[in-house]
Amino acid sequence: MSLTPLEGLIKEGTKHLSGTSEATIQSIDAVKKLAEMLRTSYGPKGMNKLVQNHLEKLFVTNDAATILKEVEIVHPAAKMVELAAHMQEQEVGDGTNLVITLTGELLQNAENLLRKGVFAADIINGYTLAEQKAYSVLEDSVVHTLADVKNVEEVAKCIKSALASKQFGYEDMLANLIAKACVEVLPENPKAFNVDNVRVAKILGGGVSDTTVVKGHVLPRDAEGTIKHVQNAKIAVFAAGIDISKTETKDTVLLKNATDLLNYSKSEEKKMEELISQIAAAGINVIVSGGSIGEMAMHFIERHKMMIVKAPSKFEIRRICKSVGATPLSRLGGPTPEETGNASSVSVEELGSTKITIFKQDKDRSGISTIVVRAATPNTLDDIERAVDDGVNVFKGMMRDPRFVAGAGATEIEISRKLQAFGDATPGLAQYAIRKFGESFECVPRILAENSGGRVTEMLASLYGAHGKGNIHDGIDVTEGEIRNAVEMGVLDLLLTKQTGIRLATDTAVTILRVDQIIMAKRAGGPKPPKQGPMDADD
Repeated sequence: MSLTPLEGLIKEGTKHLSGTSEATIQSIDAVKKLAEMLRTSYGPKGMNKLVQNHLEKLFVTNDAATILKEVEIVHPAAKMVELAAHMQEQEVGDGTNLVITLTGELLQNAENLLRKGVFAADIINGYTLAEQKAYSVLEDSVVHTLADVKNVEEVAKCIKSALASKQFGYEDMLANLIAKACVEVLPENPKAFNVDNVRVAKILGGGVSDTTVVKGHVLPRDAEGTIKHVQNAKIAVFAAGIDISKTETKDTVLLKNATDLLNYSKSEEKKMEELISQIAAAGINVIVSGGSIGEMAMHFIERHKMMIVKAPSKFEIRRICKSVGATPLSRLGGPTPEETGNASSVSVEELGSTKITIFKQDKDRSGISTIVVRAATPNTLDDIERAVDDGVNVFKGMMRDPRFVAGAGATEIEISRKLQAFGDATPGLAQYAIRKFGESFECVPRILAENSGGRVTEMLASLYGAHGKGNIHDGIDVTEGEIRNAVEMGVLDLLLTKQTGIRLATDTAVTILRVDQIIMAKRAGGPKPPKQGPMDADD
């Protein structure tokens, strides 16, 4: 009886694939399937995916990062592409679909070379040379540099393209709102910009056009007391609740007469009144509590005409403190002037059927700005939140490198053209890989043309012709289905997004090409638990 090389060496049930035909080609096929699944969601005219995750929650989105997060991928090669897309999301916040699509195209072209007899080492060598050349072409393709990071109109113009791929039709309105929100919280050193300082409050009801920006923090809940509006607010933030602390041990109290009963709680009342009076004496007119608020405490707070807001989340407490400049207190009592926060106004407003508390600032700079998103369905709210997140991340990228290249597939066609010419001038077997690397960039304009319903072959030929005549900024107008100057259309892509996307896609493709064996251990775990059904008729 013949044995496989690893039989008797590794645990029973382990899958083992080896050689070009099994390991490499199967890995490439897995990545190609992943890229094909997501390519229809690329660009402004990309289609949505309806994803149901393991908790049976529904997602309707064209955001590649969200789709990958909710779809459980098990193939190791496809998992590597997912990790690369996740890295792109972490570093730049946009361009995840570019990484996946470009990796799939690079591996598909590598497969054609492998089948023709070119060694993987020669393909890897060619791809590495082509990657460096692609960076130099990108540097030469810069068409716009953001001059003034505090100019809202300039910033909006630059982030519009990233938003159009997520919310086509609303990109102009959202770009202005995001630019305004980002500029308001921009620190003295722009490179220290923190994306967490731009918050999103999702309020169901109304339309997307009702979305607004608030300079300050928005808490999606009502105030606890009867006072709902305070101007020139002085704010005390307590991390714990405002209530009588419970004793550590239990005890028994013997009450002999009515007087004992009346006097029993008076000391507690007196102590609570003293604490609330200290807070009021410090000039505080708004209290934020991180926990429960006792009835006795509420009584004295109302008596001193103070507004009280409950924020049970420690993250909300942190954001409120950053917005108003307060220090969260663990002790109950009057805060010092340094621990006190200030706001122009704290008020409760009603949007749709939801009551929100707004901590508003009228000064030039605010620690937090909030985009209050309105939409008719929860799915639309989530999708706009993802678009806002992309826009804010592009703004952060602009603070690191404010250069932009032409979008709409113009830069990709120029890279493709220059790399194919570079491949023809390179001696040796690496030239075939360089040419294929260049051809891979055709996928971006091709997918844009496909998703917009254009004639793909004719549009690609027209693009190559226009770029050959020197019109290097010509790209695809997805609205009209024709070739137009991307800069004149205002379609600009952040240089940093392209550079990071190309680096991650190339690294992932090269890593997969280096694999000659796949060893997958048997999955751990016993039988799956039974599915939980409804507990009663109400469920």
